[in-house]
Amino acid sequence: MTGSMYAAVSGLQTHMEALNVIGNNISNVNTYGYKATRYTFNEALYAMVHSGSNGTEELGGRNPAQIGFGCNIGTIDLDVSTKTFAPTSHGLDCMIDGDGFFLCGDKTKLGVNSQAELNGMTLSRLGNFEFKDGYLCDGNGQVIYGFLNTAAPEENPTYSTILTPVRLPYYNNQTKEIFMPEESEDDEAPQVIDNEEAEEAIAEANAPGNEGQIPAYERLNVDTLTLDDTGCITAVTNDDVQVIIGFIAIGKVDSPNGVTHTDGRYFMALGGAGNVHLTTVGGSVVYPEIGVDGQPIAPAGDSSRLIIESSGDTTLLSGGLESSGTNLADEITHMIVIQRGYQANTRIVTVTDSMLEELINMKR
Repeated sequence: MTGSMYAAVSGLQTHMEALNVIGNNISNVNTYGYKATRYTFNEALYAMVHSGSNGTEELGGRNPAQIGFGCNIGTIDLDVSTKTFAPTSHGLDCMIDGDGFFLCGDKTKLGVNSQAELNGMTLSRLGNFEFKDGYLCDGNGQVIYGFLNTAAPEENPTYSTILTPVRLPYYNNQTKEIFMPEESEDDEAPQVIDNEEAEEAIAEANAPGNEGQIPAYERLNVDTLTLDDTGCITAVTNDDVQVIIGFIAIGKVDSPNGVTHTDGRYFMALGGAGNVHLTTVGGSVVYPEIGVDGQPIAPAGDSSRLIIESSGDTTLLSGGLESSGTNLADEITHMIVIQRGYQANTRIVTVTDSMLEELINMKR
């Protein structure tokens, strides 16, 4: 008789877990870039009363008889589909319209050259960007990765195909000369390095015994920064010189709903997500380059470069952020359903208890 009580208790626990999912969704109803989750229930253990049998020449078959013992949470699924664009007053804010994630990391890695390194990067859908200490960062200080312009400001842009932190170039604050980053000549571990002369001068100025010395080189001082719908970042200096910094990279995942939450807004492509694929919006930077005959100019099997694909239908919307994925009407409805389900399970516990009480009272 107590099997009904155990089944009801499992129902109570499962409905509480479902309410936790709903509560988290509702608490993030105004969180930019939040991706809502949903739950599904599974039937739990079954006890076999008798097995089934097939029909014979004399008798018909018999269905199996089983009694269930409650339910549990089957899945908690993430919905990473695109939500509503919310305009902001910040020029570097942007939203991914379609599949894909921004790629985040730290300042130290100047070249991501393998699939394993790409799969290990932090993913985010929230594009609240600003430059801090010369690096493009999100609101939590995570550095955003992309492809830098390696040509002089007065020349046509030439973009590196090495995934690297997006950062401002160095310039000489005395001569006002701008030093764009460049690719290293290390074929085994390609990187996008900054101006070595500038880094050496800054290191010398900060060395012990040289305190107070002001280096001639520093990150570019800018008056305005703009981000267009292809992810291209353009800076205008205090001297009205326009400098194209580079493009923001987009990472597409084989199974985007399979990414794993790691910390707040961040995800990683762990088990269930597959591989991360490197793309840029609208094919702004593509590797290998495709020739007029439709064939790649550079070998696709080059181990020193990750293949960079076009993002397909995915675009960027600048000047705003992605609104929360919580549908408040759905969540309130689900909350009512869960509340009634919880109440029904409590009734099973109450009725079972009453029947056990009657059984005990048979002997007075």
